Amino acid sequence: MFEGFEEFTVTTGHGTVFGRRGGSGAPVLLLHGIPQTHVMWRLVAPELAREFSVVVTDLRGYGSSDAPGGDPEHAEYAMRELARDQVEVMDQLGYRTFCVAGHDRGARCAYRAALDHPERIDALAVLDIIPIADAFARANRDFAIGYWVWSFLAAPAPLPERLIAGDPDAFVDHLLDDWADRPEVFTEDVRAAYRAQFHDPSRVHAICEQYRAAVTHDVVHDEADRLGGFSCPVLALWSDSGAVARWYDPLEVWRAWARDVSGAAVHAGHFLAEEAPEETTRLIVGFLRSIPQRADAPSTGAQRAPGWTRPLS
Repeated sequence: MFEGFEEFTVTTGHGTVFGRRGGSGAPVLLLHGIPQTHVMWRLVAPELAREFSVVVTDLRGYGSSDAPGGDPEHAEYAMRELARDQVEVMDQLGYRTFCVAGHDRGARCAYRAALDHPERIDALAVLDIIPIADAFARANRDFAIGYWVWSFLAAPAPLPERLIAGDPDAFVDHLLDDWADRPEVFTEDVRAAYRAQFHDPSRVHAICEQYRAAVTHDVVHDEADRLGGFSCPVLALWSDSGAVARWYDPLEVWRAWARDVSGAAVHAGHFLAEEAPEETTRLIVGFLRSIPQRADAPSTGAQRAPGWTRPLS
């Protein structure tokens, strides 16, 4: 799916992160959402790699990255910690600063990286979300029904873990089919990649822990950072038929957080990069081309730190 990309595993202070890397030019990190892995970028990353150094990774707990057991306060799965993972990955790949684009959970990790590490992030693209604090502040009946996954996965352990274990494939397929306008884009091999992680109890627990952290740590961190906001340019993309478009004015929401915000609706369901890869790529490329690269950020030939290993093929 990622022709011309090389696999890597980076050891961070909290475990290992798996990813792929390809292309040359200014560095761009791509982060996935639920119920996906880095595979969600399979149609976009190779196109971006024509112009940019592209890194795609599995978030902590997903795919082939480590899934630590968590802690009683759920802090190990706060977006602050997931963002720290990704900044460490880019460090070890040799990129001092970089642009980051994320979808769904990956977008939340991406914007947390921009808030916690502003000196590292040149630009931020968020796909089909608004900030966690805003989502909870505006929650109503539609939110409760439409975003039931937020409440279900955040329920005390081990209830959601045990229920998902009863039929993990049905859970994943429901998310893909219900949130997409074009569920046929999820071919059997792609569905198999996404389903596989939900057959691993440690990964299901890790994913649930992320949602428990969202209702405890993430919303508090968002509220604390709301006034400072983002110092980098922000691109917001959203589904023209989904909940973000129906419930919010996305640009108004993001412009309360940043001075430099642009964006557009994409003709797709929730999974923009998979349902409308050409339009999504065009919008991201146009945005990235407008971002001047910092002088101290290597874009090609970056040194790999000792924690970087390439798995044997």
